[in-house]
Amino acid sequence: MKKIILAGSALLLAFGLAACGGGAASVSEGSSTAAESADVQAVSETEDVSGSMNTAETPEEAETVADVEEAISEETEDVANTEEGVLEEEAKTEETPGEASEGSTDTHEEEITQEGKEVLVVFFSATGTTKDIAEKIAAVTDADIYEIKAAQEYTSDDLNWNDSSSRTTLEQNDPSVRPEIGSEPVSLDGYATVYIGYPIWWGEEPRIMDTFVESCSFDGLTMIPFCTSSSSGIGRSGSNLADNAGSGNWLDGQRFGAGASEAEIQEWIEGLQ
Repeated sequence: MKKIILAGSALLLAFGLAACGGGAASVSEGSSTAAESADVQAVSETEDVSGSMNTAETPEEAETVADVEEAISEETEDVANTEEGVLEEEAKTEETPGEASEGSTDTHEEEITQEGKEVLVVFFSATGTTKDIAEKIAAVTDADIYEIKAAQEYTSDDLNWNDSSSRTTLEQNDPSVRPEIGSEPVSLDGYATVYIGYPIWWGEEPRIMDTFVESCSFDGLTMIPFCTSSSSGIGRSGSNLADNAGSGNWLDGQRFGAGASEAEIQEWIEGLQ
């Protein structure tokens, strides 16, 4: 009976030890698993740190990046300077009228000087005879030309000197008459010499010439009268104009017949000097 009890006790003891061994093994395995988890987490964190370190720039890489950034910065600055230079050049060529450069002003002044002339030929011509002489004087002297036109043109009846009631007869018999000028006013600025021509009517200048000289200032100008007629001389017409003008240096005038040549006119002009 004791043997049976001992055998049972041994058997129970064996089972107990086995159970304890299994729990120990279970605990051990649990501990191992926890340790392994900790190791995995540690490794993961190490890899994360390592990864971060791997992505960080080494000193050599940092220098390379810095060089690239500096090169890009220099290129950007060069582009900016180039654009600024282009804008400046465009600004120079886009001159506003009030803001022209000195070169533009000089060119403009040169054009004015080339086109401007110091001599002007002024004339009144009812039939075209005086106009022909005036154009020849302008050609010889390289002068500008200005034609005085009556607001009311003269007809052939107006010019009939045999008619005591004709327009010209009435005008010439009244020194106070001042026929209206229809042509645009002329500026005398820039001129030094003015040739002033007209036909002779009843021994004098047409009254419309008095209208003209009284409307202008001839200060500082040399005034040279010339006239056309079939036979009459210049008479007192030149002095009449000078008196009515009240300004200018008036020279003795010259009478020309119809169809006077340029050579004749050239000789007269040279004799004035």
